[in-house]
Formats: sequence, structure tokens, C-alpha cells
Amino acid sequence: MKLLRYGPIGSERPGILDRSGTIRDLSGHIAAINSDTLAPENLRRLAAINPETLPAVPADTRIGAPVPRPVNFVCIGLNYVDHAAETNLPIPKEPIIFLKAGSAYSGPNDDVIIPRGSASTDWEVELAIVIGSPASYVSDSAALDYVAGYCVVNDISERDYQMNRGGTWDKGKGCPSFGPIGPYLVTQDDVPDPQNLELWCDVDDVRMQSGNTRTMIFGVSALVSYVSHFIRLLPGDIIATGTPPGVGLGKKPSPIYLRPGQIMRAGIQCLGEQRQGIIAA
Repeated sequence: MKLLRYGPIGSERPGILDRSGTIRDLSGHIAAINSDTLAPENLRRLAAINPETLPAVPADTRIGAPVPRPVNFVCIGLNYVDHAAETNLPIPKEPIIFLKAGSAYSGPNDDVIIPRGSASTDWEVELAIVIGSPASYVSDSAALDYVAGYCVVNDISERDYQMNRGGTWDKGKGCPSFGPIGPYLVTQDDVPDPQNLELWCDVDDVRMQSGNTRTMIFGVSALVSYVSHFIRLLPGDIIATGTPPGVGLGKKPSPIYLRPGQIMRAGIQCLGEQRQGIIAA
């Protein structure tokens, strides 16, 4: 099942994607897609609805992030073996956790804004886990019971701010528009194996990133369990699970970064694709 939110920023309505790729209006069944919607029993109720019986939504309607802004927007750093290699950094012994600012959260096709003075804005396509039930100190074996589904996230990063401006990574991760999510929340029943999904990111139709979630250092279950030992995860929270190789920082012979006027696409097998225009602040 593919759930989504559509409409103007701040006024998004609930929707579901049918088998033909048409967005259908869910507002006759639920008022909104929110933390209550993500409870297992409520997802089962929505899955029983035949989308073809619902009103169609115009194809040119804006798609928003599939869940409202989360309480916790958690990100994992250096979680792909091949990405760690391209950055010449050691493989972490435990997951690296950082938090992305809530104001970075944006829709999958909204513009990405290069901050004032930035020359090092980079892309990072990632598999995002969407939490469905409150999770605290959960075991690895039970972790997927707390997951509502998955979506695409692009962990946009300003590398100079991240690495050279002192303090933590957060300065380079939380700028406005640096967290596009979606287009869809895809429930677990439509993702046969989250550890075998192709990921990609293109800039101006040039393939920059290509990878597979099987090269994750820490898998989905391990991450949900691990993060829940430090942060009480709530329904609607996001865990961005790290990026495969091909980021601009790692390009040889010299880094390549985003510029105003470019078009970026990021997608994951089974989960859909984002498309953003790049603009200056």
C-alpha cells in the first residue's frame, strides 16, 4: 500500500496510490495521515479499501511529504561499506546518529534551496524507515513490529558547514529544504526485502549515485533497535539509514556539488522517485 499527502503546503490531504499510479482521495475515510494512521490496526483497515472506488486526484497536484513533520528526524552516518570507502573513513563500530532539523523537512518535489554562501551542497539518497508504534529499548528480533513502512529521503548536506564550521554535523544537515521525503509511505507488505533495494540519484540526467541496501553496515532491524536505546521513537518518526556511494564529496578527481538551475532525481526500488529543482536562497 502506498499512502501519501497531497495539496498545498500546510493543507495536505490524505491519499492513496492505486495500481495504475493514480492518486485517490482518502479523506472520506480518514481526516489526515498522522501518527494515529500509522498504528498497525489502522493500516490494516486502510489496506482493505479498494482505491479504485475513491475519487481521483488531478495528476498535476502537488505531493507533500507522506507523513507530517516528525518529532524525531534521525539520520545515520557512514552506513554503507562502499560509501565509507569513497570518503576514506573507517567503518563505524556502532551506528553514527545525528538529528536533522524539523525545518529541513519538505515534500519530494519541492525545490531544494542552496544556502547563502554555499559552494558545497551535496546529495545523499537514502532509505527512510517510518515508525508506526512507540519504540523504546526494542530488540533486534522485534524491531520490524514497530515499523509502518518505508520511503525515499534525500539527506541534502552542505559539506563545508558540516566539516569545517566547528561542532557537530548538524550545521550542514538542517538547512531549509534539506530533507525531502516521499513521494509515498510504502507499507511493509509492499517491500519484500528492505535489505535488497536499488537506490539512485541523478543530477541533470547524469547518474551520480547507484547502490543497494544490501551493502548497509547496520540493517533496518538493527538500526530501529539501536536508535530506540537512545531516543524514544514515536509514530511518524523517520530514520534515514545512510547513503550509498556516489556523493558529490567523493567524486574524483575533485568534488562535484549542486548549482542553481539543476534538476535532481532520487529514487528507490518499490518506493518511487523524487524530483527537485535547485534554486539559490
